[in-house]
Amino acid sequence: MSPLLGWVPATPGDGVLLSALLPPVETEPCSLLSGAVGSTAHSNQTHRKFSFLLWEPFVDLSGGSSPHPGLSLFVSDVLLRGLILLPSPLPRIMRPDDANVAGNVHGGTILKMIEEAGAIISTRHCNSQNGERCVAALARVERTDFLSPMCIGEVAHVSAEITYTSKHSVEVQVNVMSENILTGTKKLTNKATLWYVPLSLKNVDKVLEVPPVVYSRQEQEEEGRKRYEAQKLERMETKWRNGDIVQPVPNPEPNTVSYSQSSLIHLVGPSDCTLHGFVHGGVTMKLMDEVAGIVAARHCKTNIVTASVDAINFHDKIRKGCVITISGRMTFTSNKSMEIEVLVDADPVVDNSQKRYRAASAFFTYVSLSQEGKSLPVPQLVPETEDEKKRFEEGKGRYLQMKAKRQGPAEPQP
Repeated sequence: MSPLLGWVPATPGDGVLLSALLPPVETEPCSLLSGAVGSTAHSNQTHRKFSFLLWEPFVDLSGGSSPHPGLSLFVSDVLLRGLILLPSPLPRIMRPDDANVAGNVHGGTILKMIEEAGAIISTRHCNSQNGERCVAALARVERTDFLSPMCIGEVAHVSAEITYTSKHSVEVQVNVMSENILTGTKKLTNKATLWYVPLSLKNVDKVLEVPPVVYSRQEQEEEGRKRYEAQKLERMETKWRNGDIVQPVPNPEPNTVSYSQSSLIHLVGPSDCTLHGFVHGGVTMKLMDEVAGIVAARHCKTNIVTASVDAINFHDKIRKGCVITISGRMTFTSNKSMEIEVLVDADPVVDNSQKRYRAASAFFTYVSLSQEGKSLPVPQLVPETEDEKKRFEEGKGRYLQMKAKRQGPAEPQP
């Protein structure tokens, strides 16, 4: 079923009545879906849940024709200049090929679903006004924690909302819920923040301006601007310090960096790309998680799961036909977690004018689990070279900083 997109002018303070009276069509199946309303002038893009009847194929409220029997929606008490209807994606059941041998869904599978939801909502927003058409490209994923494991047979529900826009970028918040359809139990598994930039369909090297959103409180815009400046600075710092390459070492000793480091070489094909010939961000993240998982499994030789992903920075686009090398190496171990640095290098083999370049980088954190799903101690990493020792200390700093952040500020002493 295709997604529904509508942009309807409205007067601030009024309710909105949407009614599409369309010619009847015989033998059209009807399905009841769950959707959400995104307000651009109230509650900072807060999504409001509603239900609606939708006949296949979809109704296009943005001006296209449709052979549907009818659609009537009433949205009350919405303060806005315009309305974007963004139904929740259809739920997806987790299959065996989405999970590891223990039945835990791969972190890369979840990251790919997160990116798809973010790409849809940001591309819709960037094309919500008249002007040059564009597609939203993923630039960065902020740190995301895997709050609860998802298993085979559970249903994933992904929702997304726009929380901030700058002149040339969109911040999207994505939540993932898992549902046990046998018991009806639902739990939050992931919360992620992604940044997108709109690229022109006529010239993918041209970044277009983003339609602004209107905030109900000035503090919301100020907080978003601070997040934007912080991620912009970190992206630049990460890009310049990621010049090294993971080199293989013969006959490495167990528990060393060289023993578990791994690489995956992948030829970018049409199925990996958008219609414009560039790799989906979700495809890249899934491959990065696979390599990080191999590194973690080689190091501890137990069942491992993704615990968190530090900021993923996309430094440059990857074109169709490139050969990409995804390399992973362990940088730090605590008592029960492992930090793995993953680097993505692209080699445009069909274009002699461009050299190999760094396309993306990130840090993944994994934990080791017993057969009962309990966390296990991990073998301690043995750094050998000066660079490895330096990366170990940097990883330790990130670990202690995140640990202090999770624990919250210390209470003042009396």
